[in-house]
Amino acid sequence: MYSILVFVMGIANFALHRAVLESRHPLVPDWPLRSRVGKGVTFGLEFLILTLALGFASKGHSGAVWAYGIYSCANGVGAWLILGRRS
Repeated sequence: MYSILVFVMGIANFALHRAVLESRHPLVPDWPLRSRVGKGVTFGLEFLILTLALGFASKGHSGAVWAYGIYSCANGVGAWLILGRRS
C-alpha cells in the first residue's frame, strides 16, 4: 500500500516538474534548466528521490512515505505559486 501511494505521488511530482519547466516563468532560468542536459539532471534527481522513497516504502518504512508526502506537498505549493503567477 505504501508503494502505491508513493508511486502516485511520484507521478504527480513528475507532472508538476514538467509543467513548471515548460511554464516560461521568470523564476525558471532560460538556459540551465530548459536545456536537454539541465532537464535530464533535474528529472534524474526527481527520479532518484522517488526511487529512494519507493525503496523505503517497500520495506514498510512509513516515515519515508510521510517525508515523501511532505516533499510532494511542497512541490505542489511551489508549482501552484509558479503556474498561478502568484510569485
